[in-house]
Order: sequence, then C-alpha cells, then structure tokens
Amino acid sequence: MKRKVLLILADGFRPDALSACGHPFADKMLRLGSYSLKTRAVYPSVTLPCHMSLFHSVSPDRHGILTNTYVPQVRPVNGLCEQLDAAGKTCAFFYNWEELRDLSRPSSLLHSFFASGSKYGYEKANELVTQNALQAIRESAPDFAFVYYGLTDDAGHRYGWMGEEYLKACTETIDQVEELWKAFSQEYTVIFTSDHGGHGRSHGSLEESDMLIPLILIGQDFEPGLLKGKSSIMDVAPTITKLLGVSSAAEWEGRSLL
Repeated sequence: MKRKVLLILADGFRPDALSACGHPFADKMLRLGSYSLKTRAVYPSVTLPCHMSLFHSVSPDRHGILTNTYVPQVRPVNGLCEQLDAAGKTCAFFYNWEELRDLSRPSSLLHSFFASGSKYGYEKANELVTQNALQAIRESAPDFAFVYYGLTDDAGHRYGWMGEEYLKACTETIDQVEELWKAFSQEYTVIFTSDHGGHGRSHGSLEESDMLIPLILIGQDFEPGLLKGKSSIMDVAPTITKLLGVSSAAEWEGRSLL
C-alpha cells in the first residue's frame, strides 16, 4: 500500500460541533468517510501534548510533554515525519501555531509554512495556511502533508466552546477543509481530526467534552460509516505509515485503523 496522505487538524474542534455548526460539508465528510465521534485524546488534553502523542504515538508520560512548552525527550521516540523521511517519503507542514515547529526534527520536512495566528489573527492565518498548502502541495506533491488550523481553539478560549462565535469559527474552518478536499481528494487519503475538545473557555481535563475528538478517514481504503472499535489520537500515526507502506516505530503504542 503506497498512498499519499493529507492530515487536516482543527484545534479544539469538538465532535458535536460537526453537526452543530450546520456546514453541509461537515455532514458530507461523515457520509464519505469512516468516522468516529468518540476518538480519545490524551491527558492532559492540551494542544502540544496531544500533538506530540499524535505524531509520536505514545502517551504524554512517555514523550514528556505535559504543557504547551516543548522540552526534548529524555528517551527519544521517532515521530511520524522522521519515520517517513527514513523510508524516503516527503513531508510538508502548514500551520499557524508556532509551538508545532517541534513536532518534526530538523531535515525531516520537504516544505514548511508558518503564519502566526497571534500576529495575523487566526481567521487570516487560516486562510494563509490554506493558500500556501494549495500551492505547495500542487507543486511538490509531498507523500504526507499536515495542515493545522488554530481558529477554532482561539474562538473557544475567547468566547466559549459551542457558543455562537465558536460555531462560526468551526464553519469557517470547514470552508478551508472543503477547499483542500476538492483540490486533493483524488490523489490523497484525507484525514480530518482534532487534538482535544473544550468546555466553557478552557480544556485540559479528563471530562469527555475535553477528551473526545472527531476522526474522519476518507479514501479508497476506508468504508464509509462508523469506525469499528475504539480509537485514539495515538492511532493516527500508525494508520498513516500503513497507508504509505512504511513501518511504524517500534516504540509506538497506537495501532493502525486499517
């Protein structure tokens, strides 16, 4: 199996926001893909620890990132990009929260684009991420591309999860996701997910509102409908390496969903 994979992550996007935001493409994704609305994040359900667990397929007590401040791993685990790069695959990142720069090690990326959400504002930064991803993926066709949108998390913290402004941010983010899907769904398996949920104006707890995330896998290897069995954010990396025909790292704790 040698697919190309486009991983799209909307920060702080709760599973119930897919229906609550009312975007037609959110419903279409659920009809097109194999999906779970009960995929579990890791604790603490905080952005950088959750991303590290997604990309390294181990829990925070193993990779050692417990806050949004990166610290080098005491016992390093190969991340998704390092594993793909070692197998001769190309990777690209497009993101607007700068702390994610540490998800990959130097020399493992073919292309990287960052637009500061705190400087541009996340609405504009989301658009810049999409524009650059569209251009760069068309030009270089990486085997794996990661696109991160921070607007939904920013809206949750500013206004509260599941409120009017948050759901508007979800709708605007799904606009960007749909644009990428239209451009690349013929060449790429498209995975849409999040890192954590949220409640009130925060997240990080073991509450289900914080710990449950959506996971939608769209491509020829996935049968539309509910994903069978339990799933975790740590299953994303093993699934991607399986799709690309690459071995998982020996230390990874997640499993392929194929």
